Amino acid sequence: MSDIQKLLEIMAQLRNKKDGCPWDVKQDFATIAPYTIEEAYEVADAISRDDMGGLRDELGDLLFQVVFHAQMASENGDFDFADVTEAICDKMIRRHPHVFGSKEERAKGVVEGAWEQIKAAERLENAETGRNSALDGIAQALPALTRAQKLGKRAASEGFDWADTQGVRAKISEEMAEVSAAECGGRQKDIEEELGDLLFAVVNLARHLKVDPENALTLANRKFEKRFRHMEEAVGGEGQRLSSLDLDALEARWQDAKKKG
Repeated sequence: MSDIQKLLEIMAQLRNKKDGCPWDVKQDFATIAPYTIEEAYEVADAISRDDMGGLRDELGDLLFQVVFHAQMASENGDFDFADVTEAICDKMIRRHPHVFGSKEERAKGVVEGAWEQIKAAERLENAETGRNSALDGIAQALPALTRAQKLGKRAASEGFDWADTQGVRAKISEEMAEVSAAECGGRQKDIEEELGDLLFAVVNLARHLKVDPENALTLANRKFEKRFRHMEEAVGGEGQRLSSLDLDALEARWQDAKKKG
């Protein structure tokens, strides 16, 4: 028995209504989806920590999520795990003509923009009416920064984009002014909306600079956390708390933490 077959049988037994696990039996796609997202983040976390043992375990947990969804779909008569693997195999072969295509396609090698062109053709083929949007298929559940990046990239593929970073920077300045105007107006809803526009513009700058905004913010979060903890430790060693310091003293501590990395 293959390892994957063993896992499929374990999943089927867990979902067995007669003698399976009561918790697993009562789950559906909606209740399992948050766990799927969580496991994907735990995979990314293990990679960021260069924890290969952890990565092995987290990939197993993520694979189990795929198997869980496939089992529920099989019970509904929609599709099964074999259909999932067949679909992804077909997709990867279709999207890599420079590897799996004809002799002529392989000889051409990687063609710039081909990946997006193939995906666009797939979206058109899958559209029931033959009319679809370039923005179709961008998951609503993606982290907001990642989704903003994908929306901007798709729009750019249709020619809706700034020519260079100078145009994006001008847009950021424009949005900053609108945030200030909203702040003066005092309506929280307007402030939120304009801040959202500003963040979206910043994400577009990241896209033009070929920077993943989600990763950039993750790195910034870690840097801030490291420096803030250094401040706490330094002040704590003197028998104080950060909250007991004035702004000038806090700024001095922050600058010291920055020097130490």
